[in-house]
Amino acid sequence: MKQHNEKVGILYTAAAYLMWGVLPLYWKLLDERQASEILAHRIVWSFVFMIALLTLTKQMRSCWKQFFEMVKQPKQAWGIIASSCLISGNWFIYIWAVNHGHIVEASLGYYINPLISVVLGMIVLKERLNIWQWLSFLLASIGVCLITLQYGKFPWVALSLALSFGFYGLAKKLTSFDSAIGLTIETMMVTPLSFIYLIFLYAQSQDLPSFSWWQTLLLIGAGPVTALPLLYFAKGAKRISLTMLGFLQYISPTLSLLFGVFLFHEAFTKTHVYAFSCIWCALLIFSFANVKQLQLPKRNSMKI
Repeated sequence: MKQHNEKVGILYTAAAYLMWGVLPLYWKLLDERQASEILAHRIVWSFVFMIALLTLTKQMRSCWKQFFEMVKQPKQAWGIIASSCLISGNWFIYIWAVNHGHIVEASLGYYINPLISVVLGMIVLKERLNIWQWLSFLLASIGVCLITLQYGKFPWVALSLALSFGFYGLAKKLTSFDSAIGLTIETMMVTPLSFIYLIFLYAQSQDLPSFSWWQTLLLIGAGPVTALPLLYFAKGAKRISLTMLGFLQYISPTLSLLFGVFLFHEAFTKTHVYAFSCIWCALLIFSFANVKQLQLPKRNSMKI
C-alpha cells in the first residue's frame, strides 16, 4: 500500500513538473499579446476555473469559511496578500521572459530557486546550513557571476524568478490553507484588479492585435493550465519524500532549457556551459546534503 501510494505521488508530481516544463510552448503561442494582458487573463480564468472546481467538489462552503477566518487573523491575511502579489509577479516575469527570448535565463532562475529558498530559510527562519549546503550556495553564486559577466549586465530575469518564487514559498508558511482553497483565495485577491485592467486596456488601446478564435481559447485555457499542475503538485508532494521531490523539481527547468536552446535557438555559449555546470554541481551537492540529513534521524532511531 505504501509503495502504491509513493508511485501515485511520483506520477502526480512528475506530471506537474512536466506541465510546467512545457508551459513555454503555451505562452509562445500567445507572443502577439502583451505579457501584462496574458497575466491578467491568467489570473481571471484561474479564479473562474478554481470556483468551478470547488463548486463541483462541494468545497465552496469550506472556502468561504476559511476566507472569513483569514480576515480575522492579520498574520494569515498578510500572508495570503503577499503570496498573491508574489505569484502574480512571478507569472508576469516568466511570461515576459518566454515571449522575449529569455527561456534559457528563466530556466536558470528555477535551477537556483531551491538554493534561494535555503538562504531565505537561513536569514528569515534562522535555519542553520551545513558545510555541503554552504558549498552548493557558493558554487551557484559562481555560476550566477559567470552569467552576469557573459551578459555584461545583471541576470535580473533569473534572479527575479528565483527570489519571487522563494519568497512565495516563505509567504505560504504564514497560511495554512488546503492547496485548492489557497489558490482560489490567492487569485481572488488579484482578480478584481486584473479584470479592471483588462476593461481599461480594451477600452483605451486601439493598437492591440485583434483576437483570433484560437487565441481566445488559449487565454481562457490559461486558467486550467495554471491550476492543474499546482493541484497535481499538492497531491503528489503529500505522498513522496522531500528527497524525491527535490530530484523531480529539476524536470521543469531542464525541459525549458532544452526548448530554449534546441527549439527556439537561444544562445548557449561556453560561458553558459561553465555557469550551468557550476549550478548543476551545486544542485547535486545540495541534493546529496539533503539525503544525508534525512538519513541521520533514521540511523539515530535505529541506535535507540
